[in-house]
Amino acid sequence: MSYEAEISRNNPSAFLFLIDMSGSMTDPYGNGKRKADGVADAINKLLTNLSIKCTKSEGVRDYYDVGVISYGKRVEPALVGELAGVSLASISSVANHPARVEERTKKEDDGADGEATDGDPAVEAEALRNLSTQDGNLLLFNCHISGTSSDSILFADHEEGLPDQFAKLLFNMSSVLPEAIRESAQREGFKVSEKSRGFAFNADLVELIRFLDIGTRPSNMR
Repeated sequence: MSYEAEISRNNPSAFLFLIDMSGSMTDPYGNGKRKADGVADAINKLLTNLSIKCTKSEGVRDYYDVGVISYGKRVEPALVGELAGVSLASISSVANHPARVEERTKKEDDGADGEATDGDPAVEAEALRNLSTQDGNLLLFNCHISGTSSDSILFADHEEGLPDQFAKLLFNMSSVLPEAIRESAQREGFKVSEKSRGFAFNADLVELIRFLDIGTRPSNMR
């Protein structure tokens, strides 16, 4: 079965976070924060938790490589400090050189809300999902955040009921949850099926953190 390989220092896993930094990320989002601030808080919390998971008596073991890429007017690595410019870093490097994710946002609002304006991202998303190892294909998760009071949707298993073509596009770009992650979501109280995808829509900050935590939870780490 796929996605059951042991995660170890000799066989590390990798997480790459792609962060929208378009003008809409300056919009309010929970307790008066900007969306950019909320996402930065969630990513920083996640990187801290990943570091803790990898900490043993002798220090941080490199079970993971992690990267944070921001996209908007430019596409570039978003880690700062001594890791500035690094696209993919070992988890021990992240733990030993703590710094917040840099928040680079255009000052002027372009009127967009994370919608693709430079082509069809579905083509690139399919190419990413087709990348594979002996343990399975790359998993692509998408999380749309919103400061509105609309109902949130997490781990949807069909596109019916999604409000527009952009939400449906994100859903169809997202990977179907493998069994281990599906079981983690069920233990957290989410209703999921064999068709559920790594997709969230209108998530608030708490849901964003839970979504990221479930999506990065290892099934077999040594």
